Amino acid sequence: MPAPTPAIVFDLDGTLVDSLPDIIASFRHVIAERALLVPSEKAVLGEVGKPLEEMYEALVPGADPAELTAAYRRHYPHHFSDHSRPFPGVPELLSELGARGYLRLVATTKGSAMARGLVAALGLTPLLDHVQGTDGFPYKPAPDVVLRALAAVAGDGLWLVGDTTTDIEAGRAAGLRTYAVTMGYPRRRAARRRPARRARTESRSAARPALESIPTGRDGPPRFEPYGRPLDRCVSL
Repeated sequence: MPAPTPAIVFDLDGTLVDSLPDIIASFRHVIAERALLVPSEKAVLGEVGKPLEEMYEALVPGADPAELTAAYRRHYPHHFSDHSRPFPGVPELLSELGARGYLRLVATTKGSAMARGLVAALGLTPLLDHVQGTDGFPYKPAPDVVLRALAAVAGDGLWLVGDTTTDIEAGRAAGLRTYAVTMGYPRRRAARRRPARRARTESRSAARPALESIPTGRDGPPRFEPYGRPLDRCVSL
């Protein structure tokens, strides 16, 4: 029996894609159209990364979070690419990982249909081997979405790359090594959870991924610049 193909699992929002402006705009829009008190962008930012119903419950007391969530899911797909873009260097990184024989997976809190629609709208579908959303099973930090992504392609999970504490906890729970990026959602950045050894690079202005020694096993952090940015913008946790 051939050995499983090594796989790297990525979070989506705040990790591969800078989608925050469209998420916040849609979140606030469905509140405003119901003439409810609209929370500030800063307040919404503080909750981003949680399941939608939890966000609405926290920010719109007394409203029906399920109804607001359903309205968001109707509105957001028509606007999720208004301002969202892949982070600089993401397409190049994913392309090179594929060329080197790695499965490139997404494990996200979004539903699968929504996540795949966003990935397609941003032109990333050909660069990913599977996009797994959270469809009726526990959200991160439970490992379910990570394990389902790996099972869908029979991949050998090596690393989970994400920007929030829940990403890192989910990766660890799934038995993967974890790698945190620091340009995602500020309140929930995994790199702020605790001090961690920062990966370093000699060049602070490198513009493309440096993939010379991504491991084929589970030993040692991968040497790459996930978003065309210096390695010291990332931490290995």
